Amino acid sequence: MRRRTLLGGALTAPLLAACSGGDGGSDGGGGGRTTLSYGMWDPAQVPGMEKIIAAFEKANPRISVRIELTPWASYWTTLKTSMRGGTAPDVFWMNAVNIQLYASSGVLEPLSGHIKADATPVDRHPRALVQLYSYRGTQYGLPKDFDTIGLWYNKRLFDKAGISYPDADWTWDDVRDAAAELTDPHQRVHGFAAEMDRQMKIYPAVCGAGGYVIEDGRSGFGDDRSIEGLRFLTDMIDRGWSPPQSAMTESVGRVRYWSEKVAMNYDLSAMAGQMYAVPALKDHGGIAVLPKGRRRATIIHGLANVISAKSRKKAAAWKFVHFMAGREAAEIQAKAGVTISSYEGTQDAWLTSMPEFDLKHFIEMQKYGVPYPSSRNTAVWENLQYPLLGAAFSGKGGIESAARTLGEQMDRALKEERDS
Repeated sequence: MRRRTLLGGALTAPLLAACSGGDGGSDGGGGGRTTLSYGMWDPAQVPGMEKIIAAFEKANPRISVRIELTPWASYWTTLKTSMRGGTAPDVFWMNAVNIQLYASSGVLEPLSGHIKADATPVDRHPRALVQLYSYRGTQYGLPKDFDTIGLWYNKRLFDKAGISYPDADWTWDDVRDAAAELTDPHQRVHGFAAEMDRQMKIYPAVCGAGGYVIEDGRSGFGDDRSIEGLRFLTDMIDRGWSPPQSAMTESVGRVRYWSEKVAMNYDLSAMAGQMYAVPALKDHGGIAVLPKGRRRATIIHGLANVISAKSRKKAAAWKFVHFMAGREAAEIQAKAGVTISSYEGTQDAWLTSMPEFDLKHFIEMQKYGVPYPSSRNTAVWENLQYPLLGAAFSGKGGIESAARTLGEQMDRALKEERDS
């Protein structure tokens, strides 16, 4: 899998050549006003981003920022197309899956020099996230937020079954026992949703068992402990305590939890706002840290702001990214209540925005958070997971052999990545 086939030849040498004109007067040096385009995908975050932009524009009256909102389903396709056509946003959101691919392809502006010159407070953001957006020793993105995975549970269903609520002492055995008691076939209620989801189910289970997804350029799916983590999920399906994957294609675990047809579900902190909007969950939805397997683990991820290498407004773009990495922007974002600001000490507003939920658990889990696993071509090997694991997650058994096959095929993809 050659680099040029991933982003297209127009995103390598031609793109960099187009940058050679520099910023010129586009940053407002001639007395005009510079307008930056800002690419993002989440409409729920637009109000908060608009407030941050207003604060930035007040401090930088010669720069304005225009949001370009693209739905998640088409965000990356649109971004690649705009890069080929020379119309990519000046600043845009980046995630862990894509950062190494974009950084290695030369389409992102290196930020390390800017950070050093302006003393950007990167040390106030979680170290794991800062490192996530670094490639070969160079920083390409600055975190704006983070999320972890927690155990969401339905207090009403727990009360009905006479089961104590999950707490920090819970282990996988406690989850199994509770799932068995909470499952009620007559009411079509399952105790747990063990769906085939990377970030929320597969990766936390693998890491909680003491396994790993990728280390030193090698797959961990064939590791015995990684398989143990996968078996924790598939056993739930085999025993009837979770719907099979075939039944969750349209009605996913999150929707079943909203509908009170699943008593426990692993889900993102970023979903808190949507959970809060469901009256029943606001009333009796609970949150706990993820239960302990062989070790305690969750997946930590967060979005970062990056600058297009093709932007002709890099000085202004950097001012905006630098501002976004600071305390003022983080506090505004936290008050919006949609996601957890990654700037240390600014999460209180988020915690108090939904007082009925024990949101503090998502913050607590930072200390054992495992960064979202990635490589330069993450999507290539991630796309192998669902086809190969699908049968086992649909109650047909064979998770051991499926996981080992996945490990072998992932290693081949990683070798091609190294050789490209």
